[in-house]
Amino acid sequence: MKLVIAIIQPHRLEQVKDELYKADVNLITVSEVLGHGRQKGVTEVYRGVRETGNLLRKVRLEIAVNENYVERTINAITKGAKTGKTGDGKIFVLDLPECIRIRTDERGSEAIG
Repeated sequence: MKLVIAIIQPHRLEQVKDELYKADVNLITVSEVLGHGRQKGVTEVYRGVRETGNLLRKVRLEIAVNENYVERTINAITKGAKTGKTGDGKIFVLDLPECIRIRTDERGSEAIG
């Protein structure tokens, strides 16, 4: 089992969700987060003074998948999120040692679905 975490641009969320559904990946948690990568935030000019904001709005997706769904999940996120510009985001894949479905007490791969 793996936990796929993706940080993407908020305006790409619908495209990513569409691609995930096409890949038969339906279990997803979405959070609004703040952060920045290499671009180190936004630079704006306010009343003639250059100001740098250091945190940008992003969306964090968390998707628990069984091993045979990892690549299709990554491919769907990449296809939906990619614009080719700085700030498209990152995908992290972590080992998921345990998953428990509260309603049925199922564990492991069966709990993910």
